[in-house]
Amino acid sequence: MTILHVDSSILTDQSVSRQLTAAIAQRLAQATPGQPVIYRDLAAAPIGHLSAAEFLAFQGVAATDEPTRQAVQANAQLLEEFLAADTVVLGAPMYNFALPSQLRAWLDRLAVPGRTFRYGEAGVEGLAGGKRVIIASSRGGLYGEGQPAASLDHQETYLRGFLGFLGITDVTIVRAEGVAYGPDARAAAVAAAIADVEALAA
Repeated sequence: MTILHVDSSILTDQSVSRQLTAAIAQRLAQATPGQPVIYRDLAAAPIGHLSAAEFLAFQGVAATDEPTRQAVQANAQLLEEFLAADTVVLGAPMYNFALPSQLRAWLDRLAVPGRTFRYGEAGVEGLAGGKRVIIASSRGGLYGEGQPAASLDHQETYLRGFLGFLGITDVTIVRAEGVAYGPDARAAAVAAAIADVEALAA
């Protein structure tokens, strides 16, 4: 069993999502000691925007220059890490109602025809099922179901849709929201999220 631990927040030690992913990874490690963990920090080592040549490589068009070949190889490594993971712990803060661009760039490397999805007569078929994904979601405001700003959530809804497209249905969201409403609200939101982490099944 392999865990892929991905952080994307730019806030380093001030990040709520990083605090939550660390707690989740620790919870999983305690429950099943010895699991290999692969860690990626998409803010410390950002991935560039997907280029046309890289996109065409997903379609089987060979790279014609060395920089693109290197980028294609790096993309292949990202994809293989994802496919090899049994559990993905994903730090996903909300930035301007959506995801950090660093995280989106990583996701762009995972949607590969023939590897993680394919189209057939019945429509799209996800090929990356069987994984467990635990999302550490942090949000400054309140965007949950029933909240006035719920329609502005293009963060969790995007991730559920994207993962579902790849065939992944075992998705758990550990959420801390309202963290920008002051120190007390932040502390309460984090404490509630940590309690949810401690309740996670192994």
